[in-house]
Amino acid sequence: MPAANPILIPELRVMLAEGDTAGLREVAEELHPATVAEFSEGLDDRELWQMLDAMAVERQAEVFPYYPMARQVELVKAGDRPHLGALLEWMAADNRDDLLRELDPEFVEDILPLVAKAERHDIRMLLSCPEGSAGSLMTTEYASLPADITAGEAITRLRSQAPDSESIYYIYVLDPERKLVGFVSLRDLILARPTALVADLMQRDVIAVRVDEPSEKVVDALARFDFIAIPVVDDQRRLVGIVTHDDVLDAVRQDATDDAQRIAAIAPLGESYLEAAIISMTWKRGVWLAILFATAALTAMVLAKSPITHAWLIAFIPLVIASGGNSGNQSATLVITALSTGDCKLSDWPRILRREFALGLLLGGLLAVPGYLLALVYAPSPMHALVIPITILCVVMLGTLVGSGLPLLFRSIGLDPALMSNPFVSAVVDIVGIVLYTGISVLLLG
Repeated sequence: MPAANPILIPELRVMLAEGDTAGLREVAEELHPATVAEFSEGLDDRELWQMLDAMAVERQAEVFPYYPMARQVELVKAGDRPHLGALLEWMAADNRDDLLRELDPEFVEDILPLVAKAERHDIRMLLSCPEGSAGSLMTTEYASLPADITAGEAITRLRSQAPDSESIYYIYVLDPERKLVGFVSLRDLILARPTALVADLMQRDVIAVRVDEPSEKVVDALARFDFIAIPVVDDQRRLVGIVTHDDVLDAVRQDATDDAQRIAAIAPLGESYLEAAIISMTWKRGVWLAILFATAALTAMVLAKSPITHAWLIAFIPLVIASGGNSGNQSATLVITALSTGDCKLSDWPRILRREFALGLLLGGLLAVPGYLLALVYAPSPMHALVIPITILCVVMLGTLVGSGLPLLFRSIGLDPALMSNPFVSAVVDIVGIVLYTGISVLLLG
């Protein structure tokens, strides 16, 4: 979300000081909820609650989720308890679930009695879903119909359900036990004859996900079938909620951010860069830096014991290890991305390694030619210069194989491939690259 607009803050504070409730309500009603949150974020907690109190509780529930999550947590802790109960009741189920997961469980238990019993049941059900599952993304605000009514009756029922449903483009058809038997689009209901039965209009082949399935399956299904929403069912195929495309976009963006941070050897921050505490960032970056420092120390130890006696060879060490590290980083990024998006699976590992071997051969040969020409300038003879292109070829091939193989290894043992970060791949290739460089130098030059 954009930063708070400092120009409007003085005007808001004047309105708050004068108690201009009508003016505040008019501003909040005229603008989009995201815009209201943007220009009011610079207020302190007391002022912000004062501004929110000027709005109807329905509007508060629309504006509140647009504040950054850290600010939402601060506001909830600073708000009075009766006010929180009404706000939580009116918030969309998925936004409310996201907020409550960020609060201490003891605090959640303290404020839940303030919420109506029906809403309390939904809250507990959503909070019981594991983080990263389909259930953690879903909302319980959906439209449903029985199969034995007419299209005209269905439209009448939807008028009463629409205000409490996040999306009514798809209407899910349930049997008396609330098992999912089909779905019908709002478009089909509107275009159908009023006397047509929902059972005749609905599609029975319903694509659904189970509540305990990982969120990646939800993303894949929505992307593959181009759905606006997808139903979530329990182990008896009873409908428990839906996941809408906007919630999936939020999850995809967060996953992409986490993967990018892991690839850069940073433990996922879990919050925005500017909101993350310095101590937390130091720990999350420092652990990986310490690991990489240890691997770099191994490289230094290998280099210190290297029997290389030709001074001109030492000048080519950065070129040789950089070639391997860069090729390894490329392979690691491509394989991690392909595994994350579903473009390839773990079972494709033989094909992946064959491709990377061939690419390593081609890329190594491509870099070996200019490497040899450069070595001719400094080497005592063409025979001496051969050390550089041969090493480059071997190191680049090694880099592509290591860069593609390590993410596959991590996936095979159930870990996130993005944990195999580019700096770590570079460190491994550096160590082995120095050993290769030394061995080839000794072999050719004695």
